[in-house]
Amino acid sequence: MESRQYYVPSGCATGGILHEAGEPISGCEIAALMGAMHERSNGLGGGFAGYGIYPEMADCYALHVMYDREDKRRAVEELLSGSTFLVRSERIPTRSTAGVVPGPDVWRYFVQVPPRNLESLTEEDYVVRLVMRINLELPGAWVISSGRNLGVFKGVGYPEDIANYYRLDEYKGYMWIGHGRFPTNTVAWWGGAHPFSLLEWSVVHNGEISSYGINRRYVEMFGYRCTLRTDTEVLVYLIDLLRRRHGLPWTALWAILAPPFWEQIERMRDQHKRAAYTALRQVYGSAMVNGPFSIIIAHSRGMIGLTDRVKLRPLVAARAGALFVLASEESAVSAVLRSPEAIWAPRAGFPAEGVLQRSEAVAG
Repeated sequence: MESRQYYVPSGCATGGILHEAGEPISGCEIAALMGAMHERSNGLGGGFAGYGIYPEMADCYALHVMYDREDKRRAVEELLSGSTFLVRSERIPTRSTAGVVPGPDVWRYFVQVPPRNLESLTEEDYVVRLVMRINLELPGAWVISSGRNLGVFKGVGYPEDIANYYRLDEYKGYMWIGHGRFPTNTVAWWGGAHPFSLLEWSVVHNGEISSYGINRRYVEMFGYRCTLRTDTEVLVYLIDLLRRRHGLPWTALWAILAPPFWEQIERMRDQHKRAAYTALRQVYGSAMVNGPFSIIIAHSRGMIGLTDRVKLRPLVAARAGALFVLASEESAVSAVLRSPEAIWAPRAGFPAEGVLQRSEAVAG
């Protein structure tokens, strides 16, 4: 019989692990989770975000920056030296890995924002503007993460190979999310791999965002710039805008990103609930995400899984003690949880959420 290699048409692979008590989890665990879903990817993108991995530098913003031009590294470092307190800079260690062709040079910078620069901006807004400036004005350099006590590691390759390339076995964090890419309508390149991250937010995504054009125009009204040539980038900007800048609760976020259909809203018996959903759809219609999707959102206080309202992309959740796990497939859960106490498929359009209970884990 002829041997053929089959791919899963509903890839990509997404996954995440959170220890709700804040205990450290080795990067080996998220690599094992993602490796169990190998067939959902095609080797054109893999990546991870780790939270709590820089406890000794927890009071600094950790900027991970990729370079494919040496002159842009000098330009970025001059910009950081002139606009921040540059506490430490170093090349991110990697190891030779079969299946991963060495890509851009990847550096990390631990910075603090001088108070004198914050007359009309918050610290977070200042960092966002700095990220947008680098990504927009310095082609050949792009920032892939910019939060405190977290970092993104990604590239072109299968997830387990990317984990080995970046030596994730040497890191520990209280939360990890991962992604194995199966690109369909956007280019496969190092900066376009998932996760996408800004400040404390990180997102991995399986599916397509058919509303990308509308969503992009909407966030760009507020100063964000989509420069990474992958539709998922807009999700992390939507989350930052709605949660941090507009101060909306998570419950409102679900109603905006994956809202009920109009006929469902019209049938709601509670008039206050009906009015609230109607107002959110009217005010934030341009932030609604259309298309088949399942996403995992990580932030400093926890991890959330969400699908579209028809659930055209898979997502499962599980718990075992203080461990909360999300994955595209139930088989991946068994790679990290031997005896889960609960395992379920979240309802379409409704979140599955894990919450960090220890604030000291965030601060390190």
